Amino acid sequence: MKSFKGKTLRWEWRDSVVELTLDHAPANEIGTAMLAELETFVDAFDVLAPETSVCIIASGRNAVFSAGGDLRELYATAVAVASKDRPAGVRAFLERIHAVMNTIDAAPFVTIAAVHGACLGGGLELALACDMIIADKMARFAFPELRLGFIPGFGGIPRLKRDLGNAFVRDLLFTGRTVNATRAHAVGLVAQLAGEGEALRIARSTAAQITKYDAVTRATAKKFIKPIPHDELRREIELFCELFIRPTVMEALEKFVQSNDVMPYLP
Repeated sequence: MKSFKGKTLRWEWRDSVVELTLDHAPANEIGTAMLAELETFVDAFDVLAPETSVCIIASGRNAVFSAGGDLRELYATAVAVASKDRPAGVRAFLERIHAVMNTIDAAPFVTIAAVHGACLGGGLELALACDMIIADKMARFAFPELRLGFIPGFGGIPRLKRDLGNAFVRDLLFTGRTVNATRAHAVGLVAQLAGEGEALRIARSTAAQITKYDAVTRATAKKFIKPIPHDELRREIELFCELFIRPTVMEALEKFVQSNDVMPYLP
């Protein structure tokens, strides 16, 4: 399946490059609907891989790459079941999203996140699963999860630790503050810094360069330079589930869903 148009995203293959566009109002939240369509996308890798050199993941929303997990849906689902059943539901969702992220991480082609606007929580975790992030100068990155009493749950901490020094990881995690694209580029989170509104164009130009090289060599180099931290990823799921059952988390989520802000996780 070389093209697809769903309710939350779409993709199109052209000249050995597949472009996946997230487009789910208001802020590309990753809930069950987007997860199902991301699963459809990675299920198509067997068809795409033989003829694909690069995958670009971008956003069709004006001010955001992705605000992360759909916390309003998470809260509604949690309150609808008995407290003792919440961990099982959360674990099932996390295991599904981890399977998607791991597949993107290990894809035999190069993956590029073309980021503009806010790239928060699960959105940043999706970008981190890619081989490189190209961001326009107005992009912002954050892990705001500690504000709600839990940790990133889509694989963010192990992948960030894989790529960057612990000092930056701890700063991002413990403060919940947003980091602008210039600093993200300086510390190595962002591979290329683009002008405002230019991230997708630069990603396409970079993809055109990557397609010139031998596919087997490229896949071998990727597998060597980018090992997937499976043990830490599994431990992350355990820790998230342990934290999620605490009453303080439900209280924080209730306050979150009652906010009228589009992205209340920001400082």
